[in-house]
Amino acid sequence: MDNDIEGIGEAVTGALAARAVEPAHGEGGSEGERLCANCSTVLIGTHCHLCGQKAHIHRSIGAIGHDLMHGVLHLDGKFWRTMPLLILRPGELTRRFVDGERAKFVSPLGMFLFAIFLMFAVFQIYGVSLSNIDVDSVSTELAQEEFENQIANVREERARLDRELAVLESQPDRQADADALRTRLENFDGRIEELDIGQRHLDTVISSTTGENVGPVDGNGNPTGTNDLRNLSTGWDRLDYGIEKIRENPSLALYKLQANGYKFSWLLIPLSVPFVWILFFWTRRFRMYDHAVFVTYSLAFMSLFAVVLTVLGFMGLGGGWIVGAVSIIPLLHMYKQLKYGYRLTRLGALIRTALLANFCFITASIFFVMLLGIGALG
Repeated sequence: MDNDIEGIGEAVTGALAARAVEPAHGEGGSEGERLCANCSTVLIGTHCHLCGQKAHIHRSIGAIGHDLMHGVLHLDGKFWRTMPLLILRPGELTRRFVDGERAKFVSPLGMFLFAIFLMFAVFQIYGVSLSNIDVDSVSTELAQEEFENQIANVREERARLDRELAVLESQPDRQADADALRTRLENFDGRIEELDIGQRHLDTVISSTTGENVGPVDGNGNPTGTNDLRNLSTGWDRLDYGIEKIRENPSLALYKLQANGYKFSWLLIPLSVPFVWILFFWTRRFRMYDHAVFVTYSLAFMSLFAVVLTVLGFMGLGGGWIVGAVSIIPLLHMYKQLKYGYRLTRLGALIRTALLANFCFITASIFFVMLLGIGALG
């Protein structure tokens, strides 16, 4: 229930943030007044021609609810004109916005903020966590306990046989029985040695997830110390601190990265724009602004796409369908946005789509490192 409330709160916050960056159109005014209630300009028609505020001012409780729903859901003509184009014709949306059709569409930043906050809100509601990829610590603890019990039982049995052997050795007429018992004790020693090796291997696996020892081991399960992350140092204190946190507790570190990632998600825009510029660096037809609009709308779509897949997954959509959608739809969307947004040929769009897909992995890696460096795990 707490996750649901927090998730809804994130969605509302994101929607209001998206609304805040949109061009102001004004929400008030009084129908019979000749002056604008906002800037005192003489009114001409139903809106102030200087600040854009409506002439009619709402003064009712119902109007407050209307403003809240309007601000949160952004259900105006802009939204309904933007969303279909963002999904089906992203290149056309990008080009029309760059060419100056601004009042018709939700701005790239507004759509991005709404999509990012909605995505993390849905993740919060459905309990989607990156920490789920961590190893099952319960299983390793049970395995360790089982090893310890077996070793204890074998050692206890060996001690009993040692006492029995001492008795047999004191009786000259039972030396044959004593020899048989010695052979049995040798087998016990071999069993204890095998269990010890298995215990050291298991300790190495467990310690590698907790950060105690992540180096390789030799044939007997002993660490060789040739690849110990404890000695890793990048020279960037904040990054080294983040790596240390991951080493100590990977599950908690990934959870914190997910929880704080949306706060720094805007970094994806400046990180991605240079890579898009590389695709067109030899032409002066397109500027950095064109690339910024392209990137921001693309990131907004990818975030909304993640929301849809998450909801469908919890509604029962099979994993195969989800994997297929992830493999095809983002590439198809990038292709269409590149082809029509930059007016490219099919071959040119295909080549750039392939390059951009690889750039996405590079950008994600840089973003991950920057999250560690700016203290997202603190």
